[in-house]
Amino acid sequence: MSGAPRERTDGAVSPVDLVLAALRDGGVAAEVRRFDEPVPTAAAAAAALGCEVGAIANSLVFEADGAPLLVLASGAHRVDTGKVAALIGAQRVRRASPEFVLAATGQEVGGVAPVGHPAPLRTVVDTDLAAFPLLWAGGGDHHTMVSATYAELLRLTAGEAAAVA
Repeated sequence: MSGAPRERTDGAVSPVDLVLAALRDGGVAAEVRRFDEPVPTAAAAAAALGCEVGAIANSLVFEADGAPLLVLASGAHRVDTGKVAALIGAQRVRRASPEFVLAATGQEVGGVAPVGHPAPLRTVVDTDLAAFPLLWAGGGDHHTMVSATYAELLRLTAGEAAAVA
């Protein structure tokens, strides 16, 4: 992992550098992998990393009664939004629009990371991820993945552990 965030040519700090800074500040010595081609799905990421699809921690943003909700879900299954709504006490949980995701995270759909957002997001972490000693999550853009353990993801996100499938 690199040191201080690099500035982009437009003067802004890149989403990837914000993610790396958040991981470093949280005491996580993440491995960072950058790919020439985008890794937009759990299957693509698992193939590129040589790991099981279940070890991919998809960072999915939902709109829960109008507020952002981050669900870190195993790439091996889909999130049951009804189950998640009941879990968090929301009347409605639905997949967020790309614009909503970008506003909440500063990152585009397909590259959302568990951390590095403008403000902390309420987070639910899929208990199925605990089965893997090392997890891989989006690193802030379509080409970057970062590693972390289940315990690190729970701690860094102040997430609630729950079954989400």
